[in-house]
Amino acid sequence: MSRHERITLEPGKRGGRPCIRGLRITVYDVLDWLAAGQTPADILTDFPELEAADIQACLAYAADRERHVQVVHS
Repeated sequence: MSRHERITLEPGKRGGRPCIRGLRITVYDVLDWLAAGQTPADILTDFPELEAADIQACLAYAADRERHVQVVHS
């Protein structure tokens, strides 16, 4: 499964936010947990339905979005 297949968008689920493999866990959730200091191992222990590749897919998704952000110079 590619990282692009791991991130799903469903209009009726979690407000249309990008989720992991159709689960109700969003990319934002995972990024927020990592930013709060949780390790990938912590997250996988707390959410056994996730896989290590899901966490990597979240990071790759965030990197891709950041790459497409337009910078406005004043």
